[in-house]
Amino acid sequence: MPLKVVVDTDLGIAPWRQVRDQLVHLITTGALAPGTRLPPIRQLARDLALASGTVARAYRELEENGWVQTARARGTVVAEAADRPEKAALLRAAADDYARAVRELGVDPGDALTAAAAALESLQ
Repeated sequence: MPLKVVVDTDLGIAPWRQVRDQLVHLITTGALAPGTRLPPIRQLARDLALASGTVARAYRELEENGWVQTARARGTVVAEAADRPEKAALLRAAADDYARAVRELGVDPGDALTAAAAALESLQ
């Protein structure tokens, strides 16, 4: 089954981050089961028309955060669920990212909380 990852250079989000975020999503939703082998860095880079270093950074971030494991003989595989970050850690990381974006935009914290609440409400 081909890996469904798409990079949009018009999003304003670094390509490595898009790759990492989409792989995390595929893992958390079960689309990529534990033990699933990811494509080699060069192959995925070629498929996405990215530099190998961009995909390597995404893989490195995934490995550092427990999402994948890399072994010379097996390549990069999805880690077992017990080795992955817990939801509380993921939520904290997402909140940290949001807080940084709010600060960079110079938005009032109250307005940021209102916007976040409205975004959550729109998903229900």
